[in-house]
Amino acid sequence: MSREFLTYTNINNVLQQTTPVIITGVAATLLMISGGIDLSVGSVVALSGVVMAKATQTGIPMVAAIFCGIFVGLLIGLMNGGFVDRLHIPPVIVTMGSMYIARALALIFSNGKAINAGLPKNYTALGRGMFGVLSVPVLLTIALLLLFIFLEKKTLLGKYSFAIGGNKIAAIYSGIGVHGLVVIYYVLTGLLAGFAGCILGSRLGVGSPNVGQGFEFDVVVAVVLGGTSMSGGEGSVIGTFIGALIIGFLGNGLNLLGVPSFYQGLLKGFILVLAVILDSSVRNRLANVKAS
Repeated sequence: MSREFLTYTNINNVLQQTTPVIITGVAATLLMISGGIDLSVGSVVALSGVVMAKATQTGIPMVAAIFCGIFVGLLIGLMNGGFVDRLHIPPVIVTMGSMYIARALALIFSNGKAINAGLPKNYTALGRGMFGVLSVPVLLTIALLLLFIFLEKKTLLGKYSFAIGGNKIAAIYSGIGVHGLVVIYYVLTGLLAGFAGCILGSRLGVGSPNVGQGFEFDVVVAVVLGGTSMSGGEGSVIGTFIGALIIGFLGNGLNLLGVPSFYQGLLKGFILVLAVILDSSVRNRLANVKAS
């Protein structure tokens, strides 16, 4: 319905806007296949961007500042994995707690304001740089997507996530190092959420403690819409990529049509509920077929 929808500029914009969701989602897919979930990724995005901006303000080179932001995400992922795996606290409770902690730290480090003064000239290179006809974030997203497809299909890290999500007790008795792997899945999710925060901060040109509001919701919707079961044991990285594009282009199309943002949230919520209902229906049918 919009002439601008299929233009190169619009498609490129949508791809750039969905890169943080895809980058975080590819790791979150393995986590959710294993039966876990991470609700802290939106706050990690904000905290990582703030840390990167603060680091550059102190004179730390841009590359090192990016690694500082990524390292923050890694630490929160390690904390999440440790509490879930070692203390057996439900993932929703643990990651909801770290969601509040990370957001509070982002606000504290930035004094509640966007950091935009004293940033180096190359601050936007990661988020706005171009390599030929494609932007740097899109190229990095493609590289990470291919890497995690390989991890899912060809490595034990990916294959064991299905085993753990399908039947954790059976996986333990089969000799799979479940405890260490659960921590790794959370670490990978936190690490890539931190990287996504650095990319988003660079694209915006500021370190804002308020970015990433509802980001965790977008990631979960993309992963579930891509076919990953909320119960674990099923899913795919390429499905998450497709789910993220569906959400991205849906939001973009509604924007082009002038639909208010709160209606978009309503539609995303409806899509998530519908996806979960369909997933539950398919699993029940498969269970009935096996039983018969």
